[in-house]
Amino acid sequence: MSQSVLRPGLSLAARSSFKPRHVSTVIARYQSTQQTKKLETPEDWQQFREKRGQVSRLVNVFEQHGSTQTSETAFRPSDGLRKPPSHATVSALLAAGAHFGHAATRMNPNFVPYAYGTRSGITIIDLDQTLPMLRRATNLTRAVARAGGIIVFIGTRPDLRPVVLKAAERVGPQGFHVGERWLPGTLSNRRQFFGEETADNTRMTPDLAIILNPLQNMIAINECAAANIPTIGIIDSNVDPRVVMYPIPANDENTRTAELVAGVLSIAAREGAILGGYDRQVQGSQNFKKERVKHHHAQRRQQAEDLQQQVESS
Repeated sequence: MSQSVLRPGLSLAARSSFKPRHVSTVIARYQSTQQTKKLETPEDWQQFREKRGQVSRLVNVFEQHGSTQTSETAFRPSDGLRKPPSHATVSALLAAGAHFGHAATRMNPNFVPYAYGTRSGITIIDLDQTLPMLRRATNLTRAVARAGGIIVFIGTRPDLRPVVLKAAERVGPQGFHVGERWLPGTLSNRRQFFGEETADNTRMTPDLAIILNPLQNMIAINECAAANIPTIGIIDSNVDPRVVMYPIPANDENTRTAELVAGVLSIAAREGAILGGYDRQVQGSQNFKKERVKHHHAQRRQQAEDLQQQVESS
């Protein structure tokens, strides 16, 4: 059997006389051939200025309805780490890939309420459940920071180290991070770990722990539970949501999801720290006013007693 019978398309292509044109030839075909008229007379300059003014007016009219995207405001893949959103949305979680879970055969039975379903053997996480739980964790983080609490971000994977570092820097003096391995005994055995003097004179127990990969940091979770420290964690479909106090059902192996969650929580903590400083300033001014009024009443009372003694002696 000949080759043309087996693959007739090859023989047809060989007999074809079509040759692809060069790309520049195709582009040149669509280029304008209109020559720009030279500005020689004052009337030409007047027409040129009028046309430019019309274009400028059209731009000013339609500018507010068009795009304002520039090189500074354009999205970049690193924006999730540098400029995270202050409020999470379902679309942001979906774009970050937070809805992808593990294989359906690996799903933890206690994760069933947070699963939307399965697709091609992969568990799909219900983001309608994730969003309110993330907002609850955001409110908790803001309240802890406002009360002057210490917040520690824990992410021990290599891709999570810059995430927890940036989150702790964003919080300020109240934020700390653990990017390497959590050393056993950091909280439960801190006297022997850091020394008696350091453990007694330094505040070493955090008020909130945010864990980006809980499955690899079960020792830290157990120590926080023993010390009654609330924990927030990204819980994937293969993890029991009960291991942390405030679970956030999402994909814990995606760096963009971790950047989004850590960014939202760190911004909330920074807002809480600012509000806490304002509260302490107002409280200090109120205490100063109370002390001033108290001192004024004491002076008036002393003056009245002195006047009464003068009247009695006379």
